[in-house]
Amino acid sequence: MAASPFPNYQYPSPSFVESCGAILFDLSKPTPHVCLIKILSENEYALPKGRRNINESRKEAAVREVFEETGYRARPFPVTMATRVTAPDDHTDVADEAKVRQDITEPFMFTVRELRKGGVKIIWWYVAVLDDQRIERGPGEQEIEAEFFECKEAIEKLWFETDREVLRNAIDIIERTSEGKSDGNRSG
Repeated sequence: MAASPFPNYQYPSPSFVESCGAILFDLSKPTPHVCLIKILSENEYALPKGRRNINESRKEAAVREVFEETGYRARPFPVTMATRVTAPDDHTDVADEAKVRQDITEPFMFTVRELRKGGVKIIWWYVAVLDDQRIERGPGEQEIEAEFFECKEAIEKLWFETDREVLRNAIDIIERTSEGKSDGNRSG
C-alpha cells in the first residue's frame, strides 16, 4: 500500500460539524445592502449561519438558517463565479480546474474552524437575496437583531476578520454578476 502524496486530514463523524450560511442581499435599493445579525449578548455583528439538519441539503440549510436567525425569507441567487464544480454536460474526464460558470447557486466559499474540544466546523457559504415572493417576515431569534447595511458599512461592522473576508468575496461575486447581466442587457 502506498501513502498519498497529498496531505490528508480525515475526521470521523463525531469530530466534525457542518454548518451553512448565506450572505443575504437586498438588491432592490440603488446600491446592494447586506443583512447582518447582531448577537445581543456579545454586542457583535456576524453573518447568519447554523448547523445542517440530517437529510437536509446544504442549500436548504443555508436558507433555513437565514430565516431562523433574521426572520427574512431568502432564496439562493444565481451568480457568475469561478468554480471547480463540474457542469452536467461536461465530459467525464474534464480537467480539474476552475471555470467561470453562469447562473449557479453553488457555495462560493467554505470556512474550516477548529473546535475547542477537537475536530472541526465546516461552514458552507451561499449568496442569497430577499425572496420578493414571500414578503412576510418571521420573528427571527430572540437574542439576535437583524439589520441591512450598505456593503462597505457591513464590512466595517463585522466582528471577525474571517467574516469580513467571506462578505468581501460575496460582494465581489454580486458585483461581477450584476456587471455581466448589465453587459448582456446592453448587447441584447
